[in-house]
Amino acid sequence: MKVAIIHYWLVGMRGGEKVIEALCEMYPQADIFTHVYVPEMVSDRINRHKIIPTFINSLPRASKMYKNYLPLMPLALEQLDLRGYDLVISSESGPAKGIIAPARALHVCYCHTPMRYIWNMYQDYRDSAGRVARLLMPPLTHYLRMWDVSSAARVDSFVANSATVAGRIHRYYGADSVVIHPPVDTAAFSIAAPSELGDYYLMAGELVSYKRPDLAVQAFNEMKLKLVVIGGGEMLDEIRRLAGPTITILGPQPFDVLKKHYAGCRALIFPGEEDFGMVPVEAMASGRPVVAFGRGGATETVAKDLSGVFFPEQTVEAISSAVRNLAGIEIDPAKIAAHASQFGRDQFFQKMRAHIDGLLAERVRAH
Repeated sequence: MKVAIIHYWLVGMRGGEKVIEALCEMYPQADIFTHVYVPEMVSDRINRHKIIPTFINSLPRASKMYKNYLPLMPLALEQLDLRGYDLVISSESGPAKGIIAPARALHVCYCHTPMRYIWNMYQDYRDSAGRVARLLMPPLTHYLRMWDVSSAARVDSFVANSATVAGRIHRYYGADSVVIHPPVDTAAFSIAAPSELGDYYLMAGELVSYKRPDLAVQAFNEMKLKLVVIGGGEMLDEIRRLAGPTITILGPQPFDVLKKHYAGCRALIFPGEEDFGMVPVEAMASGRPVVAFGRGGATETVAKDLSGVFFPEQTVEAISSAVRNLAGIEIDPAKIAAHASQFGRDQFFQKMRAHIDGLLAERVRAH
């Protein structure tokens, strides 16, 4: 069976690329199509595949400024020649699902979220854009929304990475979807001995505005509790400026450092609304509880009063209150890690394979 995987861009290893790695493991024969490809920024597992970029990859400074070429990406996708492929899996968060699949091929879209910069977070992105971008965004995003909705009809089956995203797929595309959570390598994390636990809280992940890392830093400044921050991103310098004497900003760190801090922290602080959110699952796989904003994917992964607590609004006061509330629940690291295991790689492989194999079998019977 000839398989094509379509991914929006390969410029780093975040949650979407971890899904691509898992799909590569499921379909080692697959070819990968993408808008922009930076080989040194992705894993060996992905690089072992044949990777075909669209013409976006040849445009000036595409490796850094790829999002500026968003209006051209629908055209680029429709130029891809997918003749001969039996199964097409698109990985959607940036434009990916709008390919034109062969008539007899099955097209499954694994949707991390409908493009947030034109849908649910449009106003946030527009507010943070420069003056010229703010002027251009309304007409460009209007065109992209029309194309995005029409291209949804090219998908045979949507798979959502969370119930939160399934709701967006239904709202924006009018389509049903199956929920299959993304693969978290829960086996890669371990529980620390009680003697190895630290006196700090942890915030990890990309430091970008919609994840609200500034709120966590302000809350811990006021509480005068220790907070360690791991991760890079556009807000790193701002977070360094905000940090008081109890905040340690480590910036981007290798996996071994992150793993050690997960296992040793008192709790993970998760102030943003995510589509799914792998970071809370990784913390729970390390036996540590999560203090999370009570919306989005975290509400599907964090079990209230077993593996963490929620705060109802994104404010400094709400975060501080939730941290205090955490002291009132019994922390059982083994139970927390067991809860996290349901989001492991094996579950993803089993559910994804069963779903795709079932669709392929239906297609054979229909023909």
